[in-house]
Amino acid sequence: MSGGGSTTEDLVCAGLARLLAERGCDVEVLALGVRDELSAPARPAGATRVLLYGQLALLGPLSSAAACPTCLARRWQAVRHRDLRDAVELGGETVAAGPWPYATPFVADFLHALIEAHRAAPDGPGRPGVAAQGVGTALQVDVCTLRVHRAPLLPDPDCPSCGGTVDDAPELATIDLPATPKVAPGSFRSRDLDDYPLDVEAFANPVCGALGATLWQDLTSLSTSPAIGSFTLRSGRYLRETLYGGHADGYRRSARIAVLEGLERAAGLRPRGKRTAVTATLRELGDDALDPRECGLYTDAFYQANPYLHRFDPDRPITWVWGWSLREQRAVLVPEILVYYHAASVEERFVQETSNGCASGASLVEAVYHGLMEAIERDAFLLAWYGGRSLPEIDPDSIDRPQTRMMIDRLAMYGYQARFFDTRMTFDIPVVTAVAVRADGGLGALAFGGGASLDPQAAITAALCEIATDSVMVRVRAGADEPRLRRMVTDFAQVQGLHDHPLLYGLPQMAHHAAFLLRRGPRPAPMAELYERDRPAPPVTDDLRDDLERCLKTVTAQGFDVIAVDQSTPEQRDLGLATASVVVPGLLPIDFGWLRQRAPHTRRLRTAFRTAGLLDRDLRDDEIHFVPHPFP
Repeated sequence: MSGGGSTTEDLVCAGLARLLAERGCDVEVLALGVRDELSAPARPAGATRVLLYGQLALLGPLSSAAACPTCLARRWQAVRHRDLRDAVELGGETVAAGPWPYATPFVADFLHALIEAHRAAPDGPGRPGVAAQGVGTALQVDVCTLRVHRAPLLPDPDCPSCGGTVDDAPELATIDLPATPKVAPGSFRSRDLDDYPLDVEAFANPVCGALGATLWQDLTSLSTSPAIGSFTLRSGRYLRETLYGGHADGYRRSARIAVLEGLERAAGLRPRGKRTAVTATLRELGDDALDPRECGLYTDAFYQANPYLHRFDPDRPITWVWGWSLREQRAVLVPEILVYYHAASVEERFVQETSNGCASGASLVEAVYHGLMEAIERDAFLLAWYGGRSLPEIDPDSIDRPQTRMMIDRLAMYGYQARFFDTRMTFDIPVVTAVAVRADGGLGALAFGGGASLDPQAAITAALCEIATDSVMVRVRAGADEPRLRRMVTDFAQVQGLHDHPLLYGLPQMAHHAAFLLRRGPRPAPMAELYERDRPAPPVTDDLRDDLERCLKTVTAQGFDVIAVDQSTPEQRDLGLATASVVVPGLLPIDFGWLRQRAPHTRRLRTAFRTAGLLDRDLRDDEIHFVPHPFP
């Protein structure tokens, strides 16, 4: 059902409401699918509701947790199939054909008994993490089969009935850097994955999952045990699907990692918990705002060919969010579109940003460290790629982590050689590019990954984790999409989306474009030679705060600012998590889609090799390796 209003809802619900009232069951009965719960105003408060859709009745919330019945309706709608969501959210002519046909005394008795049973034991059976997360309970009843599905329910921070959204403000932007002891030597985390009070089912269940309907296990993966999920978010008439996943060596751990990644993705799509409150022009804001031109813009030709994106105009009002300059220790306004990549209206968009620089951790110190590492990693790789630079190769036999060595051997079993390259450019912070090279040169020819960390072993492990899953999957996906990918080989304009970049290099015909990196040079260098003798890596401490401050000094000493925006959502805070978007104006931005590349047109690409002492002059335009990058 879509469209309609109170008349439609009354027609559907009146029969069951009367039967429950006759039994002394003081609940409100409402219909799902008759209004857009994600944009509708708040309903009057109610302790428990029965929500009807087809042959299903949802009861909830049935616990003392913070979620309310409107949260349940919103979560339910958010995990529906796109056809239903389009009908409800975009409008239509469908109306109720008649009263709910299952309003019988037997169904009323059954629902009443369920409600009373849960009121007698409001928190129900214990679930891991319930107390810490405030997870409630919803019941989905199929009234034809009497099957009851129990689902955990998280509060919706955007709920108009119980949500606690506040206006963004400069005082909310402050980021302190307290002491942050590491959870273990060699780690750059302050909390173990298993220490988070994480109830995976609360985030992925078909009734009201906060991050979608399910997590599916990829049982065909040859290298890891992936758990993958997705959720959708509306932008105008378009429903954007966002994938997330975990790729560990066990499905339980992968599922937990997947949820944390899904929360990170959701945090970066649009503000949650903080309401954007500043709309102004750059000229009006002056020094209080970051000039987005420092982060790179598209070419004039791109804007002419794509009128849905508008050139940045310092006199056009746009929305801004408050961030924190870690160099200047002050609040600064950042264009919302640079840190929330699905928030700003189409009229405001002058670039399409990605999640680059977004990271999560047990604190903002941890989140900012990992976000900064990602920004440095992407900048270094893009410099090497578009600059056509050969890189020192790392001898994998000098890696001393047993799990890393085992993963390299596992890839070899499936026909891939893992190769690693020291990608440091202007900073001494270790950056490693990993490439999985298919030994027989067939489909799935190359897969690329990257990692950055003060510990070069950790950088290698991060890069290896990316290629370990992608390499064997690229073989399958490139084969399934080969006709379309082959057209990209001779027409780079066909490279349009994020996944096109890595899949294109699954074709053997593209391997020669990476020859500058993969051609055999001198023998691979041992780790000690590269990171201790020739160009020592910075020291690592037992406190992540000290490591982060060292990295900040390294970056700011070369004239760059580091701006962090706290993106943490209420769901993350309940888990003891934080998410930050780290923006380093002037570093190369990564883009997906060949025609929207900013990096090849930036001044940094031309000057970086000279400032790093790798060239005695700026890079010329005719020296740029003008070929789509292969990064995932």
